[in-house]
Amino acid sequence: MSAAPAPTSAPTPASAPAENPRSRVVIASLVGTSIEFYDFYVYATAAVLVFPALFFPNEDPTASQLSSFVTFALAFFARPVGSILFGHFGDRVGRKATLVASLLVMGTATFLIGCLPTFDTIGIWAPVLLAVMRFAQGVGLGGEWSGAALLATENAPKGKRGVFGSMPQLGAPIGFLLANGLFIAINAAMPAGADGTPNADFQAWGWRIPFLLSAVLVIVGLYVRFKLVESTVFRGVQETGSVAKLPLGRVFRTSWKAVIVGTFGMVATYVLFYFMTTFTLNYGTTGAEAGPLVPKIGLGYSRGEFLTLLMIGVVFFGIFTPIAGWLADKYGRRRTLIPTTIGIALFGLTFQLWFAASTGPITVVTFLVVGLSLMGLTFGPMGALLPELFPTNVRYTGSAIAYNVASILGASLAPTIALALWRPDGNIFLVGLYLTIAAVVTLVALLFVRETKSRGLADADADATAATDVRA
Repeated sequence: MSAAPAPTSAPTPASAPAENPRSRVVIASLVGTSIEFYDFYVYATAAVLVFPALFFPNEDPTASQLSSFVTFALAFFARPVGSILFGHFGDRVGRKATLVASLLVMGTATFLIGCLPTFDTIGIWAPVLLAVMRFAQGVGLGGEWSGAALLATENAPKGKRGVFGSMPQLGAPIGFLLANGLFIAINAAMPAGADGTPNADFQAWGWRIPFLLSAVLVIVGLYVRFKLVESTVFRGVQETGSVAKLPLGRVFRTSWKAVIVGTFGMVATYVLFYFMTTFTLNYGTTGAEAGPLVPKIGLGYSRGEFLTLLMIGVVFFGIFTPIAGWLADKYGRRRTLIPTTIGIALFGLTFQLWFAASTGPITVVTFLVVGLSLMGLTFGPMGALLPELFPTNVRYTGSAIAYNVASILGASLAPTIALALWRPDGNIFLVGLYLTIAAVVTLVALLFVRETKSRGLADADADATAATDVRA
């Protein structure tokens, strides 16, 4: 009797391509951007509260504030540098290693800001070093967002890219709450004087605490990201030999239209957010009556009071971000973003009306809740939309460039422009009008965006291949 044939062994789990569990994808994309935005907002808050006096003390109050905002803007001009640098390696080497590197750059720069000596100690070198560290922050953030968005969307289940893409977006309100919550706690422990004079301990070392604590958050983020594996989509590009040799050149050769509509499609998002956070913090904490040290009239709240009101508004930013991702999956990216952008345009026209009759906390909170809810609705779908516009082999570079060039156009100078448009008598109608104009620009761009709700990520690859074939 012949021997029975040996049974065919079933493939072992170890032989199957490794995939990231959905829970790990959500946590890694969310934790990383939360840390990155925490770092970024710590600087934004300090740029309003302490940097003018500590790093630019030899100027009048308005000039000091403007100088501080200039260093704030530096990071936005650095972000395209980060998008090109990290995008190149993200599209050539892989998403995982690039995400780890971007987190290290941003975290190191933030920690070192907390160690910087001030103008009184080393003179002009203090603002110079502050500017260098701020530039490094921008480089890190320029590579962070796109990698986190790709991590979420390239690992998302079918029909859920909008929801998964909103997870890294959720890092923005979480990072803001962490950063400013810490500032509120420090302010409570080191309160300003009854006449508004800053606390000596806060000016000396208290402001450094949020920057130094970023090291703890970076360690947590690195731990999560080291456990990731590359997405199946990117591994497919590697296996087929489709990796772009020069992603920057290829993205402008095959996807230049996507870069343009993606960039202008985010301008209003950036203007809205930095008006609702950085500018309103300055406006809200400026005295309600004119005087020799108050060149412009604001709402007259203390630092801690207004940060508390602002954080209530940011909670709604966080609530509406995943809701917007769900809406984008259910109804489409365009059908979610176009009505929201129209709402932003109308909201801009009402800026001064909010405070015409009352500047009480209920009015202020309502204003912040409306503006930041709109922010969640416009920001949430972008985590899916921008990556979907580009083919896999240039997706990191393309989405990063669009996202970060939009930051230059929409946010780099937004606080400075708002400061210039804010009238000495307290009128902020022109500030709101600037937001409305930005929303109109974004609305026009969105009309040219192709709906990507039902398109697979491979469809963008096919479109890019076809475009290359036509040119050939």
